[in-house]
Amino acid sequence: MTAASDVPDVDAVDASMRELQERIVAGLVARGERPFRTDRWQRPEGGGGISMSVEEGEIFERAGVLYSRVSGASLPASATAHRPHLVGRAWQALGVSLVLHPRSPYVPTVHLNVRHFCAHARATDVAPAWWFGGGMDLTPVYGFVEDAQHFHRVCRDALTPYGADLYPRMKRACDAYFYLKHRHEARGIGGIFFDDFNEGGFARAFAMTRSVGDHFVDAYAPIVERRRAMPYGERERDFQAYRRGRYVEFNLVWDRGTLFGLQSKGRTEAILLSMPPLARWRYEWTPEPGTPEAALYTDFLPVRDWIA
Repeated sequence: MTAASDVPDVDAVDASMRELQERIVAGLVARGERPFRTDRWQRPEGGGGISMSVEEGEIFERAGVLYSRVSGASLPASATAHRPHLVGRAWQALGVSLVLHPRSPYVPTVHLNVRHFCAHARATDVAPAWWFGGGMDLTPVYGFVEDAQHFHRVCRDALTPYGADLYPRMKRACDAYFYLKHRHEARGIGGIFFDDFNEGGFARAFAMTRSVGDHFVDAYAPIVERRRAMPYGERERDFQAYRRGRYVEFNLVWDRGTLFGLQSKGRTEAILLSMPPLARWRYEWTPEPGTPEAALYTDFLPVRDWIA
């Protein structure tokens, strides 16, 4: 039996997620982005969400900051593949997910997700199964050591109050997850990633997840401010489009969130808002050695400790 104090307060999580979405969007607008479009949607199978987005903005070529709370009578296959004991349970999933694709090739793409999942009890003597998941990761086109160090320091600071072991553990998980196995190549420089997290009970797990969301603007905004005014030309934009192709490949081939969203009949427009507006592929292309483009592969994509 689950202790009463460990029963998840889904409504409290929901209120926190809604507030986080609004706060992040306000923070981006305060730094020069234009107001976001807001779409409210309902899901016929249960629940709905709020999609806040920008196309062709002042800083971002595409930005999506999404909140959703959806439910269903039976979990989709993507959620039970490694949790067979949950097959047939009713469920709720809620969270905030964002992807920001800047126009400038010198400002990195960034991803944040914080989510809560609850598989309801099937009988009075079976406790609900619940967990938190999420994280944030950075995907530069042109890497800067200063930016990578800053991003990882803030990720560490978000987790340290909840255990000194969490950042190293969740960094390793991020490096492993955001990896294009078919390319033998990292998507970016990582960050933190966690799933199935319920350590220490609901209150602690919820507080840790909130901390990750609360640190996002501090992790990313200073990088935007440092890089947004750097001049660039057609060469840099071309390489940006090429690297965005890798982002598309990961999202469509490996990302579990994309698969869950589609299998659970989520709103397709919102799920695919994570895609860049422009991308390109080349056949058998590699950058010339010694160029800034080559440095991404030699100096940034290989896994390393950024804050040692």
